[in-house]
Amino acid sequence: MARVPAVACPALFISAPASGQGKTTITAGLARYHRRLGRRVRVFKTGPDFLDPMILARASGAPVLSLDLWMVGEAACRQLLAQAAAEADLILIEGVMGLFDGPPSSADLAATFSVPVLAVISAKAMAQTFGAVSFGLARFRPDVPFYGVLANRVGSARHAQMLEEALPRDLRWCGHITATDAIELPDRHLGLHQAAEIDNLDARLERAADALGATALAQLPPPVEFGEALNEAPPRLLDGKRIAIAHDAAFSFIYPANISLLKTLGAQIDYFSPLVDEAVPAHADALYLPGGYPELHAAALANNTRAAQSIRAHAAVNKPLVAECGGMLYLLEKLTGTDGLITPMLGLLPGEAHMQTRFTALGMQQIDSLHGPMSGHTFHYSKLATPLAPLRFATRPQGDAPGEAFYRAGPIVATYMHAYWPSNPAFTAALFHGKAF
Repeated sequence: MARVPAVACPALFISAPASGQGKTTITAGLARYHRRLGRRVRVFKTGPDFLDPMILARASGAPVLSLDLWMVGEAACRQLLAQAAAEADLILIEGVMGLFDGPPSSADLAATFSVPVLAVISAKAMAQTFGAVSFGLARFRPDVPFYGVLANRVGSARHAQMLEEALPRDLRWCGHITATDAIELPDRHLGLHQAAEIDNLDARLERAADALGATALAQLPPPVEFGEALNEAPPRLLDGKRIAIAHDAAFSFIYPANISLLKTLGAQIDYFSPLVDEAVPAHADALYLPGGYPELHAAALANNTRAAQSIRAHAAVNKPLVAECGGMLYLLEKLTGTDGLITPMLGLLPGEAHMQTRFTALGMQQIDSLHGPMSGHTFHYSKLATPLAPLRFATRPQGDAPGEAFYRAGPIVATYMHAYWPSNPAFTAALFHGKAF
């Protein structure tokens, strides 16, 4: 086991009173600003999220990992932060939803690791109430270290003055950002657009960095110490395994930590794109179809016969195939959009899915196996109808209602649940050996 001595690194937790306040824009802009100054910036995202980290990685130039006291675990979160502190000049953590929404909440995470909180508050259609909201965020929980507030989407210099004057004198005013579409990030049904799909993303990040450079956030926050970084590698349970992973605009919901774990376990990773009709690499021992947006690319996927035939051939010789959420939809017989249009899919799993206009499942979940539990989450806008009997159901950390079903059909294991593989390396290896259940 390699030990890296504890070091203190400037760190800031970017949160807000609710979703939609501009946390990602501000976090990405800050990362780009400090990166421009030659600083090594490591950004983390609170909770399960695939989309925000894509943008934050583009802004910071480094992979963005998840922090969550339940899904990742406190000990693993501490290790990730300690490792980042040992190599970075600045750590930024973007919160999820509102500061106290949970459990576990962004406030829980900030308090656990003593990271000061910057509250980003959208001041559109708000004046003196800005002071009351700021006061509430700062005082609601005394154990949460509070850094200050940033006013976002401000209409004018006079508007900014009114907001600052409404702020209690003992709360730090960190400045304001004016309302402009030039830096706002577009969104859709599962959240923000993927980084590669946002027009002029780098120009937007540069403009956000310019705006933040004129605020108090141009200065580094106080240093935080997270303890020693312990590098203990798990056994190489996938040594020599070659795993093919679908990766394109239709299949992109992949935790970077999951891929890092596969490599640490000894696997060789080969990516391919069903969306551009690439075949599964012939030497692949196992296949992973992650979640994403197959519904946005259903027609192209249906027409891409080379990719389809190679996935069917992989399953036909009984090689393990793991499919999550959108990857599972791709394996079904057909997919129906919200417009009623029916598109044939691969037909490797019996049944069909119907896209909905609102999400049909959301929250943390856990699946048990022969190798113990694995944590993860679910978030989807489709409903599945299949004659397959579930192999087992995930459970929820809160409540007794069953979680997502896990299905097995020959070498295929499929589910809506997005698993966080580092929560159980042995289970992960067993999935790709076809022996998880």
